[in-house]
Amino acid sequence: MAIRPSGESNFRKSNRPAEDTHQEAAYLKELGEKQRPVRVKLLDGEVLCGWVEYYDRRMIRLTRDGAPNLFIFKHEIAYIAEEGAPSRGNAARAASAPDSDPDVADPRK
Repeated sequence: MAIRPSGESNFRKSNRPAEDTHQEAAYLKELGEKQRPVRVKLLDGEVLCGWVEYYDRRMIRLTRDGAPNLFIFKHEIAYIAEEGAPSRGNAARAASAPDSDPDVADPRK
């Protein structure tokens, strides 16, 4: 029979990453403090614009100009993107686009 040191057990520690890195809360806090305009795309495809005034573990409050403010459950959100921040696809296209002539129509539009 093998003798094990008293601190060693039969169970190994898991190398899984932590469930929550708390980066979501830090990002939402930054958006709210700076009142950055955002687009919120819901799982049903609807896109809402405003800024994140409040958030908690389950929902965000989206404040909108000229429209009612909304409380949106996080499980209904597909993504939140800052307004005016180029998406990956648009940034790549804009960087590779030739200088445009104002008299010539852009075929991409």
